[in-house]
Amino acid sequence: MNHLVPAQAGAQLVTLLVFIAVARWYVAPWLATRERAAALIALLWIHVFRYVALQIFAAQREGFPISMSGALEIVVGDVGGAVIAFAAIVLLRRRAFAGVIFCWLLVAETTTDTFLNIRGGVEEHLMGAATGVTWMILVFFVPAIIVSVGLLAWQLVSRRQEALAESNELPFAPGRLQEQR
Repeated sequence: MNHLVPAQAGAQLVTLLVFIAVARWYVAPWLATRERAAALIALLWIHVFRYVALQIFAAQREGFPISMSGALEIVVGDVGGAVIAFAAIVLLRRRAFAGVIFCWLLVAETTTDTFLNIRGGVEEHLMGAATGVTWMILVFFVPAIIVSVGLLAWQLVSRRQEALAESNELPFAPGRLQEQR
């Protein structure tokens, strides 16, 4: 039996459980103290960096056994998610309701992308094949994305009756950083 398969799967599971604990104990209470738009924006930022998936081409060149179609599927899904997340942030900073729609679009896109990536990884027998940066992305970044999208969906549902903000002031504006400390 290839020891790399249970090592990667175990590491991903442990990271997922740790991130869930952090989300429950620290992130969720913190989000409750923020205006709706600020809470959503905070959860969106991690998705903006999903373009890290472009690293798959370097991994492929270095021997990661993924097909070109599999690599493209990952890149399109993750870069698309990054663009949607950044657009949602811009819209929410302007207090546009379309930002909420983009958040829901990101939840749907990320859920679909995650399912397709798991299916593709199983079909191409990629579990345990990752090394280096690819392993780090799969073990740390992917679980963070999954927990973040869960928190995002929870915020969208549980705070759907709230206005995006109580005032017209933007979240995380320079003057507000001092007030929040």
